[in-house]
Amino acid sequence: MTEKESMKEDAEQINVKRIKIADSDLREAVRERTDGEDPIAVPEDGRNPGGKKADMREVLDLAMNMGRVLLKNGAEIFRVEETIEHVCRRFDIADVESFVMSNGIFMTARDEEEEVYAKVKHIPISGFHLGIVTEVNDLSREISAGNVSLAEAKERLRRIEAMPPKRGRFRVFAAGIGSGCFCYLLQANLWESMMAVVIGCLLYVFVIFGENHRLSKIIINIVGGGFITIMALLALQLPWPFPVRMDKLIIGSILPLVPGLAFVNSIRDIANSDFISGIVRIVDALLVFVYIAIGVGFVLGCFNKLTGGVML
Repeated sequence: MTEKESMKEDAEQINVKRIKIADSDLREAVRERTDGEDPIAVPEDGRNPGGKKADMREVLDLAMNMGRVLLKNGAEIFRVEETIEHVCRRFDIADVESFVMSNGIFMTARDEEEEVYAKVKHIPISGFHLGIVTEVNDLSREISAGNVSLAEAKERLRRIEAMPPKRGRFRVFAAGIGSGCFCYLLQANLWESMMAVVIGCLLYVFVIFGENHRLSKIIINIVGGGFITIMALLALQLPWPFPVRMDKLIIGSILPLVPGLAFVNSIRDIANSDFISGIVRIVDALLVFVYIAIGVGFVLGCFNKLTGGVML
């Protein structure tokens, strides 16, 4: 072996020793920061011991579920996006992107190791429960303030999602009062408004029946529109000592079927430049008006054919 080769071999051995010393110092420093545990060690079964990656997945699951609950119960698109952002920021996940539509959530996040996590959730368009939306908003504020841990937030969200809707009799009573007041605003007299209260209550009994038996929204609105028209026609045929106008009864009693919240939320989404979600929601709301009109028109048409138009 020449002198040049011997010097080269000695230099390689010195570099190997330096690397081993640096690696040992790095392990010791990290071990001190993690309370004596070796984070580089891999368990015998080869599974990931968890830690930051597991925490990131748990945070993304929590943010996704909060967004899902909000969107399912009638929250606006911007509210869902802000909730996801606040939850991720609170648990130190800065590089997160979310894309929310009226029936789906797409979310990605990236950690320090440049590993990407992605989640997609389909949320079908359903009813509204503003009480749940309010509770999730309160939970989001408490998470942002640092008053709720990750495990506690999951448990509270589970309890919030299990909140039952308002009792049926309260919903029926509210539908009747709303119908009567709306009828009175249309310049109906007191007796017509009272009839609208009764028709609205009976209508919502059918709506609750349809929800409990999972009837299609199309069927509920078409049959509901026809039911209102039948009740108004029956009221018109009775010998009341005061005038009864069929148009006031139909328009006033139809209020419980009108998707007012969905229509307003669609306008807010469009105003916030969420055009896709806004258009989807406004089309869904307009289709409800079409279903109601089909029910009303079908009954009026049949009645007109049977009576030859004399009774109308």
